[in-house]
Amino acid sequence: MLIETEFKTAWWLSNAHLQTIYPALMRKSLAVIELKRERLTTPDNDFIDIDWCGEGNQPLIILLHGLSGSSQSVYIRGLQQALLLKGFRSVALNFRGCSGELNYSARCYHSGETEDIHFLYQWLRQREPETPIGAVGFSLGGNVLLKWLGEQGNNLSLFAAIAVSVPLVLSICATKLDAGFSRIYRKTLLSELKEHVEEKQRHLERLGKFQEANRIDQLGDLSDIESFWQYDDRVVARLHNFKDVKDYYQRSSSRQFLKSITITTTLLIQAVDDPFMTEKVLPDVDELSATIQLEITQGGGHVGFIAGNIPFKPIYWLDQRIPEFLEQQLLLLESMTD
Repeated sequence: MLIETEFKTAWWLSNAHLQTIYPALMRKSLAVIELKRERLTTPDNDFIDIDWCGEGNQPLIILLHGLSGSSQSVYIRGLQQALLLKGFRSVALNFRGCSGELNYSARCYHSGETEDIHFLYQWLRQREPETPIGAVGFSLGGNVLLKWLGEQGNNLSLFAAIAVSVPLVLSICATKLDAGFSRIYRKTLLSELKEHVEEKQRHLERLGKFQEANRIDQLGDLSDIESFWQYDDRVVARLHNFKDVKDYYQRSSSRQFLKSITITTTLLIQAVDDPFMTEKVLPDVDELSATIQLEITQGGGHVGFIAGNIPFKPIYWLDQRIPEFLEQQLLLLESMTD
């Protein structure tokens, strides 16, 4: 279902790139909320770190960050505070290697990796079987979330899910980042990713995990990689058992899973001017299951969505829209169970 949006881009940040860059450069990291870190051992004897916000038995929201992000990303921290003020607890998953401490294997995370989110969900459900749980994913985290929801079908108990600025068709998004100003984002992200791979190899060698370190060494010199097509072919596909980059993009793109999301009410927020993608990634209404609400904004950039009429006094619309939607879905759940 396609729904109308109330979002209006701040006139002083009307450009898609300003919407995207402003929060990354200008939004202050929030120190007013208290976080509690917990480490979980994964089935393959590695680990994931999760950061809790809030206590008690309030409804719980799982948060998934984007590429090269973490639980410390300003959009995650800002949303955790907004959720806390609305009576929600939250737990932010740091994808492997993103928590500030490198992991124990060459394996990392990618746009289609859903094992860790499912492991976390099962762990939470075992510990809190009656708690209403929702989930929110941004960018890569949104792709992971939608793919996971589609894969699991009726096997999940979530009262709501929200995915924001999702690269629904990975091949289109990778190509988009090869053009125009979007190449600036590509250059920054690839630099961070390549540095991370090099650090991971040294880390594994220090741990004495030479077999895992050798898997990275066999990738060769990554310095000549200049596009996501190359990086995902040389690194992601080879480390995660895909045939090649085309196989990775085809199997991991979340748009094909939308029709299979049948049990969880899901809000999908996409901006037409997102510099990480084109309008071609947007699904047609007939590709959506009956439980998906698609909210398309004309502006907003990539995980920006900044409103407000006063310059340099931004209103981060997502921090209003996301808790609002979660509250609505929780009320619906409670009315159905009364």
